[in-house]
Amino acid sequence: MKKISIYLFLLITTGICLVTNAQDAVHNYGNIQIHNLGIVGFHMDVINNGAFNQNKGLVGFYSMDKALTISGGSNPVFYDFEVAVDNDLYVDNTVGVLNNANLISGDIITSRASSEVNINFLNDSFYIGEGDNTKVDGYAAISKKTEFTFPIGQYGKLRPLSIESISSNDYAKSAYYFEDPNTPSIVGTSFDTSLKENEFLSVSEYEFWHLEGSVPSKVTLTWDEDSNANFFGDFISDLKVVGWSVIDKVWVSLGNTNVEGDFSNGSITSEEFIPNDYEILTIGGNSDIFEALDNITLDNYYMTPNGDGINDYLIIEGIENSPNNALQIFNRYGRMVFSLKNYNNEFNGISNVNGVIAKNIGLPSGIYYYIITLNDLNIKHQGYLYLTTYEEN
Repeated sequence: MKKISIYLFLLITTGICLVTNAQDAVHNYGNIQIHNLGIVGFHMDVINNGAFNQNKGLVGFYSMDKALTISGGSNPVFYDFEVAVDNDLYVDNTVGVLNNANLISGDIITSRASSEVNINFLNDSFYIGEGDNTKVDGYAAISKKTEFTFPIGQYGKLRPLSIESISSNDYAKSAYYFEDPNTPSIVGTSFDTSLKENEFLSVSEYEFWHLEGSVPSKVTLTWDEDSNANFFGDFISDLKVVGWSVIDKVWVSLGNTNVEGDFSNGSITSEEFIPNDYEILTIGGNSDIFEALDNITLDNYYMTPNGDGINDYLIIEGIENSPNNALQIFNRYGRMVFSLKNYNNEFNGISNVNGVIAKNIGLPSGIYYYIITLNDLNIKHQGYLYLTTYEEN
């Protein structure tokens, strides 16, 4: 293989562009530094065994007809990083990004066998241009960030994972796997989806995410048509983030604090947890269980919230037998209009969900349906609610 070897300090200043396109690789043994608005464009592989981490300009990788590779024993850090490699850019050593990654064409491929090889978004850095064919296929990482959406995916699909932590992450990383957690191809163990914390939990057999991090966080996962999210519940509100417990070696529910979309495409946000306590994450839900109860009356209800003291509230008799519960009410289009954990007969026809009419505004007359999950009894029930108001809302 032909190489260009750089042994001396190279300073690229404003308005100068170093473009190398006549050899097979650029090999750095010395010290490359880009100042100010300098630009370096590579049309070939880069082997970095020297310093290439004190940069303020743009480093771009460009190719229309072949893949390119960044390798070597020293990790480069780019200020602005641009990728337009139609047949993908392969990264064999970690690349840091200080400001912006511009994803124009082609994936960035990092190793799935070692999470230590990744694209690391540092400090206040960001990216633009992510998509099904412009993403990180492998591991992406963050340093000194509290919130971030990893632009990760596999096999021509972007499947990001978003993290919201209670404090800054010194280091966190994630990758997406479009494969059955029971028989993963690279991760050196099996995550048996029949081993669950309780019989009412369902777990995806289609995909999973690996997330490493030590700071308590909420995560948001996404699904598409290949996720078969409808297998995990009758409504998207049934879905949960689930994780394989490092200690207990079973799948555990990590909750659902927000869900958006429909069964074809959507996202779900977990409750707070420590990522390192779980080896992998995926989407699951509640197994449907409908049965008659002796100590709680679950029925169809009629409400006339007009302040006359009669049928002004949704009263579920015996709800005190399961104080650990969750009530959700939907309109006839399937949009959630009310949601409350530990429900205790408070609903009076007023929405508490943004985007319906308006939060804290009375709902119009009509037929609604409700789902109540009684966690203390491991019961979920669906019924109808007939709402009549005497004012135009």
